[in-house]
Amino acid sequence: MKSNNQGVRVAVAIFVILAGIIYLAISGQQANKSYYVTIAELHGMGNKAYTRHLRVAGNVLPGTIQHTGTNADFTLVENGLKLPVVYHGEEPPPDTFKDNAQALAIGTYGRDGVFHATQLQAKCASKYAPKAPGAAPAATASAVLKPVSEQR
Repeated sequence: MKSNNQGVRVAVAIFVILAGIIYLAISGQQANKSYYVTIAELHGMGNKAYTRHLRVAGNVLPGTIQHTGTNADFTLVENGLKLPVVYHGEEPPPDTFKDNAQALAIGTYGRDGVFHATQLQAKCASKYAPKAPGAAPAATASAVLKPVSEQR
C-alpha cells in the first residue's frame, strides 16, 4: 500500500511540474508577441493600439532626429502620414539611423499620440537603393571565382 501511495505522489508532482512549464511557455510567448503595422493601420486601430506591443516601419523624416545620450526623438513618415517616435533604449540608435533611412520602431503607442520605442532598427538608404540603369556591376562572377594568383 505504501508503494502505491508513493507512485501517486510522484505522478502528481510530475503533473504539477509539467503544468507549470506549459504555463510559463505559453505566457512567455504571449508577452513577446508584437504586431507589425503600418502607420495608417496604427491610426485606424482605435483603442487596440494602446494595449499591444507593436512594430511600426517608415522612413525617418529629414531634420527630425534629436539625440540625447542613448535616446532619440524623431518622426517616421509613410505615404504622407507622420508618426512621432520617442526611443528610450539601452543601446544607442544604430549607425545606419539617419535622415531618410528606413527604420523599424518596436514598442507601444501612447495615448499622447507618440510611439514609445524600446528597440530600433534601421537600414542604410543608399545601400539598398537600386543601381542606376546602365551602371557597371561592382564585380563580375569570373573575377570573384578566379584564384588570387590569377587576379594579379
